[in-house]
Parts: sequence; C-alpha cells; structure tokens
Amino acid sequence: MRRLENSLLLIAKGYGWLPDARRARGRRTVAARLGGLPVLGIEGPAAARFLYDEDHVRRAHAVPEPVQGTLFGKGAVHTLDGAAHRARKALFVGLLMDDDRVAALVDRVTAAWDTAVPGWVQRGEVVLFDEAAEVLTRAVCGWAGVPVADGDAPSLARDLTAMVDGFATAGPRHWRARRARGRREAQLVGLVQGVRDGTVAAPPGSVLDTVARHRDAGGELLDPHTAAVEVLNVLRPTVAVCWFVAFSGHALARWPQHRPRLASGDAAFAEAWAHETRRFYPFAPFIGGRAPRAVEWDGERVPAGTMVLLDLYGQDHDPDLWGDPYAFRPERFLDREIGPFELVPQGGGDPSTGHRCPGEQVTIAVLSALAVRLARLRADLPEQDLSISLRRIPARPASGVRLRVRGAGTGG
Repeated sequence: MRRLENSLLLIAKGYGWLPDARRARGRRTVAARLGGLPVLGIEGPAAARFLYDEDHVRRAHAVPEPVQGTLFGKGAVHTLDGAAHRARKALFVGLLMDDDRVAALVDRVTAAWDTAVPGWVQRGEVVLFDEAAEVLTRAVCGWAGVPVADGDAPSLARDLTAMVDGFATAGPRHWRARRARGRREAQLVGLVQGVRDGTVAAPPGSVLDTVARHRDAGGELLDPHTAAVEVLNVLRPTVAVCWFVAFSGHALARWPQHRPRLASGDAAFAEAWAHETRRFYPFAPFIGGRAPRAVEWDGERVPAGTMVLLDLYGQDHDPDLWGDPYAFRPERFLDREIGPFELVPQGGGDPSTGHRCPGEQVTIAVLSALAVRLARLRADLPEQDLSISLRRIPARPASGVRLRVRGAGTGG
C-alpha cells in the first residue's frame, strides 16, 4: 500500500483524518506518512489487541517530544516499556485503582462542587468547563496531599488544563502548555525534595508521599524531576475530566429527555452516562507506538520503526461495535459487558499491566458523580456557541458551556 504524506490532512480534519482515510479505502487499516515517517492506522478490537502487544508495538522512543513537553512530561511512565514500565505502572495502579482511594476522591470532588455552587449562583453566569476544572483541581490536590494556597487554585487549574489543551498544536496553546508544565514541575520538584528531607509534611500514603518515596525497577528513588512529572500525571488527567463534564453539559442541552433519570441518582444510569459521554464525544483522536521489528498486520507489511496508530475516535464510532454510533444513547451501556479492547476513549487493554490509563476508573467514578449533580443543577443556558470542531484537538464546546445558575437542585 502506497504511503502518502498526511500531515496537512491531519491538520485540516483532526479527529476525522483516520476515519475518513479508512472509509475512503474501504479498510480498517491504512498506510500513510506523517512528517515523513511511515504510519499505519488501524482500528477495531483485534487491532487494539495488536497495538498493546509489546512484541508488535512499543512506547519507548515513540512519544513525540512536543507531547512529552506538554501532556505527559519527560521521563513519564507513558514512555517506558518492559520491566521498567511494569515497575512504574505498579505505582499508579496502587494509587488509582484502589476502590477506597477512588471513593475518597469522589467524596472530595462532590464536596468541592457543592461548596462552589453558591458562588456560581451569586455570580449569575459561569463557564462550566472552567468551574469544573477548578472544582477538580481543589479536590484532587487535597486528596493527593499537594498543598494549594487559597488563591492559587484558579491559576493551577488553568495550568493543568493548559497542559492537555496544548499538546496537539504548534500555536499559542502549545507554548502556553510548555510554560504551564515548567511552572508546575518546578513547584513539585521542591515539594518532592521537601518530603524527602522532612521539611514538607505529606500525609502518609498520599500521592505526593508515595511518589516521593517510590523506587523504580533498579531500586533507586525517582529523580526529583521525574517524581514531579509523575505527580502531575495524577493531577493533570483528573482535572482533564472537566472536558467530559463540559461534554455532559452539552449532552443535557441537546438531549434534555435524559435529565430526570440522571438527576434521580440511578447509579447504573449515571455510569452508563459516563461511558456514553466518553464514547460519543471526541477526546483523544488516536494513540500509538513504534514497531520494534518488521511485522505484518491485516495483510500490510509494517517495517521496523513504523508508527502504529490506533484510531480511538473511529473505533468509538464504529457501527459494527456500536449500533447507530452517532446517536447519544446512554442506555446502550446498561447491562452490557465492555470488552477491554472495545471502548477505547483512553486506550484499551488491561490497565493493571498494559499501557491503558490506570486512571480510567477514576474518570468514570468522578464523571458519574458530577453528571448527577450537573443534571440536578437549576440553571439556564444563555444564547451561545455550543459547536464542537473536530479540527480542534482536544475538542471542546466552543463556549465551554455557559450556565446561568439559580441553585443546586435536588434528586428524585
């Protein structure tokens, strides 16, 4: 299959690039070039399984520097493979996949939301995306043992969202993300060093305490910079749930018939809502790694060094997996088992051992809780631009979802 340069098409189409390329060729697999490098775009549960097999695809040396410099941080767990990855991943599994820890974080998030609502009522009109980011920042930092000065939460929230917002662009958003990462890494380096020398008191077992004392596969403490990076890799993705909260606001505006059931506190429906929001709305366009040796997939030769990209957005809208995929129907996830390589907004596979995000459980739990509170909120939507451009990565409602808040409301 001939590989054509696709960088301009990616810029022009964003999330639609790989799905459009696959539809045009009538295949789940397409070969291309990005920045002169060979790329293979793949889609489907079997393709996801192929991507997460380290015999076929590896992450080491695969994450581009602009993404490391903004989204993940240099030296992050995302850039490791093999024993090094397993040792570092165990740190995150212990922090993010423990039911009691997750429940404690959800309690902090909902308490922070409830505390914030009266202020929203006084201000009259707020931007849901921004307010959710600040709520999540206050909650996750308290839970993680990261001290935040009274007036620093809004600027910290802006920095944490900037790191996500700027990873896929070469423009001002990208440089804003780099500056934000530099500020917060420097702050956390100081906290890590303080925990180690006894001048900073981190709650025992907290994220800050655990990461500061973690020893990697070789038995050595993480260097302070890498430790700071990994603390941010707990804070940043938790605050990034604000994207899904804003998407939930968008969904309630478009499909208000779901509001009563969501507001009732039906736990199964709230979780189904979280799954459908993550499936339906654009978050990550694709995820990838490099082939360490020449392999073959779907009849296509994959030379060593080829970048293999799993089409996350395309798979989450695959009609063979999701009947009527462009309809927003939370009920599709009621009483349905989700295979580890089917629903892939944050990647696929086993989050305990593979490269799938171990914070996915946190995302689902936090989003389920906040979606219920959002549905109960007594608020009106002023006239605004609720469009979502698929050219913008990461996508978000243009207005951020503006609300005129009148009160918290109650459940059914």
